[in-house]
Amino acid sequence: MSGALTVGELLPRLLEAYGVDTVFGIPGVHNVELYRGLPATGIRHVTPRHEQGAGFMADGYARVTGKPGVCFTITGPGLTNILTAMGQAYADSVPMLVISSVNQLAHLGTGQGRLHELPSQRNMAAGVAAFSQTILHPDQLPEALARAFALFASARPRPVHLEIPVDVIARPAGDLRAEAWPLPGRPAPDPVSVERAAVLLRGAAKPLMVLGGGAVEAGPVALAVAELLGLPVINTINAKGLVPRGHPLAAGENMAAEPLRAALRAADVVLAVGTEFGETELFPGPVPLEIGGALIRIDLDPEQLVRQFRAAVPILADARLALSALLGVLDGAVPASDGAERAASLREAVAQQLPDWTVPHQRLMEAVDAALPGAIVVGDSTQPVYASNQFFRPEAARSFFNASTGYGTLGYGLPAAIGAKVAAPDRPVVALVGDGGVLFTLTELAAAVEARAPVVVLLWNNGGYGEIRGYMVDRGIEPIGVDLVVPDFVTLAKGFGCEGRRVGSVADLRRELSEAAGRAVPTLLEIDERAGFGLG
Repeated sequence: MSGALTVGELLPRLLEAYGVDTVFGIPGVHNVELYRGLPATGIRHVTPRHEQGAGFMADGYARVTGKPGVCFTITGPGLTNILTAMGQAYADSVPMLVISSVNQLAHLGTGQGRLHELPSQRNMAAGVAAFSQTILHPDQLPEALARAFALFASARPRPVHLEIPVDVIARPAGDLRAEAWPLPGRPAPDPVSVERAAVLLRGAAKPLMVLGGGAVEAGPVALAVAELLGLPVINTINAKGLVPRGHPLAAGENMAAEPLRAALRAADVVLAVGTEFGETELFPGPVPLEIGGALIRIDLDPEQLVRQFRAAVPILADARLALSALLGVLDGAVPASDGAERAASLREAVAQQLPDWTVPHQRLMEAVDAALPGAIVVGDSTQPVYASNQFFRPEAARSFFNASTGYGTLGYGLPAAIGAKVAAPDRPVVALVGDGGVLFTLTELAAAVEARAPVVVLLWNNGGYGEIRGYMVDRGIEPIGVDLVVPDFVTLAKGFGCEGRRVGSVADLRRELSEAAGRAVPTLLEIDERAGFGLG
């Protein structure tokens, strides 16, 4: 070959130009040319043990940093393996860039039984991506990457898939330069719509604010608007931490709780920012929501503004810019005098209706708070997570997220926690997992050891798929397929090079968490629900 860079060598340099510092991926014969250029960059490579794990790690990294998580996969099974993780990221609006190989140009669509061949892997990825594109010529790569990073910068963030034929990866890139394209800024709101919203809010007697994951970068200005107007604030799961713990306007965490549903019905104006009002926010629902008054809705996605509820004022804009504009127009407004009182009443009412089964999990999270202040908590679909969604308030945004929202996949918690630890190595990271779900991705403990990502794994063991078992019993269905062979998790953890312990009480848990914080390897702490988790 000539001295010109190949496409595979150019690609890592382009990624670095866009600020990428980490890639999660597994090399294979079809994508190995993507790895030729990595050593010439400062990009860190983390190797999972399965492409689904790569996607979940990229998801956790993206949620902590706000930057897109980037993955390299091979043709065929590599791409199909990562589709579930892309589905979770798509559902929760997480930026992710998946770059896969695909068969040679001359072999695409021929059905000749080539290695890893699919009729159209691009079409498969398109269902869980903002867009999916095949790079047919080296000249197309810079523009395709610019499209992806423009979407991450300025639109509703979702996965993007780029596939490159194996022969195109190895081609010379000619005189293409490893330079990022200038990207657009975040969309600003229409001033007329902002003024209309301000008029409604100035005249409101019982206003209310709902913050969703789309407001995650707008915490300070959202709080400023709430304080200016005396707005009680309901956080959705992906917005936890936007309102500081203990703030007098914090109203609650779970919109399925009747006190919060009643408040939404009674409010004369609801200001909703970056939320779908999705059914996964309504555990143990779904229960129908009613908004009794005028709805002001702020969102980056124009289609979201006209879904489920008719907004009196839909505002298409970045949450931070829209709220900043609203704050400027409302300057001098008189706040509702009873906002803090209404919020306190809602907090108390929600706390009183928490079911008894959440009590052990409240004690568990209190132990995490005490032993690991400022921790990032990453959850799977498991009982401690369902409980924590209802009551737990982290200290800051981007510090609590899980797979029970949106797509609701199992196996997410451990690899996503590893991605979070890679993103924030100086903060403690806790994975809340169940014995059923963790077996989907338990092998990623090896990746955590290798990546020097000492996460703490809190494993709630109820002998199988406990939530589904209870669901079947409640509906008069004989439980089938839910009582599983449960391995010795502590021994398995040690076999992967981790530390492992069994925990029988909250006091034990606090001690073990504190000791885990000082280790250089992951620690798995198993809590056996069947043996009774002491509350002392």
